[in-house]
Amino acid sequence: MAGNPKIPAHGAQYHGAQAEEGVWLAAPDNVAFDDLGRLWISTDQGSAQARNNIPDGMYACDLEGDGRGLVKFFYGCPKGAEMCGPAFTPDNRTLFVAVQHPGEGSTFEAPSTRWPDFKTGVPPRPAVVALTKKDGGPIGS
Repeated sequence: MAGNPKIPAHGAQYHGAQAEEGVWLAAPDNVAFDDLGRLWISTDQGSAQARNNIPDGMYACDLEGDGRGLVKFFYGCPKGAEMCGPAFTPDNRTLFVAVQHPGEGSTFEAPSTRWPDFKTGVPPRPAVVALTKKDGGPIGS
């Protein structure tokens, strides 16, 4: 059960050690599993993102052992965007994610972000992002 555990109406349930402020998720949308059996969760809060003050993005948690259900924030979306479509390469060394509608709710003249180019006059654009580790190891290791 996702949401802010400090707000009883959310009914959020997390690992007992989930003490880090802001490592809560809202509106789970898509999931993927890696070869280590971890659950990867992308979120889409829509217009509630600003109100909830919880970023959309990728979160992960173990499904077994002491860390079972301990949610960790992995990668954040640009303002107004949602994360979706997580998919791993067979060797778990690349995680592909789709960033949809960055800057939603803003205007062309004054966008809330200019992601991914960050150039004046260029509007925000959706994109597929390939996430890798600098050392080339498996994602999440």
